[in-house]
Amino acid sequence: MATHVPGFRGPITVEKFATGQSNPTFKLTAASGAYVLRRKPPGQLLKSAHAVDREFRVQRALAGTDVPVARMHALCEDDAVIGSMFYVMDHVPGRTFVDPRLPGLSPEDRGAVYDNMNRVLAAIHSVDLTTTGLSGYGPQGNYYKRQIDRWTKQYRATETDPIPDMDALIDWLQGNLPEDDGRVTLVHGDYRIDNLMFAPDRPACIAVLDWELSTLGHPFADLAAVIMQWGLPTGDAARGLAGVNRAPLGIPEDQAFIDAYCQRMGLPGIGRFGFYLAFTYFRMASILQGVKRRALDGNASNPEKALELGAFVPAFAAGGLEAAKTV
Repeated sequence: MATHVPGFRGPITVEKFATGQSNPTFKLTAASGAYVLRRKPPGQLLKSAHAVDREFRVQRALAGTDVPVARMHALCEDDAVIGSMFYVMDHVPGRTFVDPRLPGLSPEDRGAVYDNMNRVLAAIHSVDLTTTGLSGYGPQGNYYKRQIDRWTKQYRATETDPIPDMDALIDWLQGNLPEDDGRVTLVHGDYRIDNLMFAPDRPACIAVLDWELSTLGHPFADLAAVIMQWGLPTGDAARGLAGVNRAPLGIPEDQAFIDAYCQRMGLPGIGRFGFYLAFTYFRMASILQGVKRRALDGNASNPEKALELGAFVPAFAAGGLEAAKTV
């Protein structure tokens, strides 16, 4: 820290955040201020997973754009320092909302929070890839084919019990790929409200967190991920909005959120949205299967929580099949 973080002054204390299942995250408190450290987990890891170096690169590139991110300080690729690759960024004081019902907020503030969420998503998909140096941030080719191939391999590598719905969903996605429309933007890959930091005193997004799955790809996957999350049950585990009467709360309906996004992006609408929704269910099921496998292998950040999340894999597979029926 003293060598690589400008202005750093010790001593330092370290506190592990309880949240986060992929890359262990810590708050560093020093005489010079507060910082956040994100590292790769220990143990044997899947190839290309836990890419903290990519997280560091994309957030550093987004500094000064319309996408709010924390200030990046340093990336350490030397495993000998703390046992795995890590990076250090500013600690951004603010609020995160785990429950999308946003308890304690007024209907007006809830609406403003979700409008900010919509605005920032459009900002991510409007980033100039050339001026930010991100034009080579992802491979070329059909994004959905690439992602389905990748996550199928990841799922098979971490599979524990047979899940017929997951097998059927993989087959359906591979057989119903949309034609590549040439649309390529920066995509976050895990865009949901609990990955956004809001100002302490107003409904303004001040930082987008958890960029591990970011790449260049098709923007509708990020939008579908938001809608997928809202379709899940309420509560701490799934963190959805299923069955919630949103209007009195000031929370937008799915189509209203999609329409606002399309207006910001200059789009007339989105056809075959069910495919994108089915894809996001599949990808999340694959991610959670990896979380479950890490818990069973003994290298999860929070083993108890990891097993709890892993139990949702069959439900996500079933949700993907239901979404496929709407295409």
